[in-house]
Amino acid sequence: MNKTDRDPPQKTPPATTTLAGSDDTNTEMPMVPDEAIGTAEQITALESEVVDYKNRLLREMAAMENLRKRTQREKEDAARFAITRFAKDIVTISDNLVRAIDAVPEEARKGSDELVTNLVTGIDLTNRQLQQVFERHGVRRFDPQGEKFNPTYHEAIYEVPDQTQPTGTVGQVVESGYMIGERVLRPARVGVTSGGPKRTAEPPTVSPINSEPPAGPDINTRAEQQSELSASQDSQPIQSVPNAGENIEIKSDRST
Repeated sequence: MNKTDRDPPQKTPPATTTLAGSDDTNTEMPMVPDEAIGTAEQITALESEVVDYKNRLLREMAAMENLRKRTQREKEDAARFAITRFAKDIVTISDNLVRAIDAVPEEARKGSDELVTNLVTGIDLTNRQLQQVFERHGVRRFDPQGEKFNPTYHEAIYEVPDQTQPTGTVGQVVESGYMIGERVLRPARVGVTSGGPKRTAEPPTVSPINSEPPAGPDINTRAEQQSELSASQDSQPIQSVPNAGENIEIKSDRST
């Protein structure tokens, strides 16, 4: 066997850098390969990308959660207010039933004529059943008699000279108002008092039918200014306020 076959292969020592010392002794330092330097830079770049992708993921998750909530809210509103147009037309039937009952004198209702009594009773029961159907579908009637005039829920038809009540009070109700959910379906058509004592300043109140204050400017202050202006004039019927309630409608963040 040859000598070269018995001896193991010799390893090449790593490259070193020789530094000259002050005492004429040499210090050898291993050299860092270029591949290691490149790998460290790549790790730093990858870590930066991971942070960037994580931030993007969190933002997208937040946006999707907001979209989910908004879509759910719009779905609920669509189901709740889907019958708005139909309900606005059907409430006039209830008004006509009330007018039919009011058209019969009180003496005739309590009289001995059984036909009239049964007719009035049947109309009244029909109207009550209709109101129950309204309530099952989120439509409610409200009567603001004696309340402070509120243009969000009331539509002024005429003035009622009355010195016993503060100016700006609902003195007469021509037609009851209706709510669907927290929105005004139809404002109550009312007569507003004038010529009475000035109403003292009161904090803004929320309608007992609506659980949230209406958006927009202070409606109570605007009502007081309108009443004071009307009281300074002769007691003449004022023109109706067109669509006073229909133009003020509470909306879901649906400005989306």
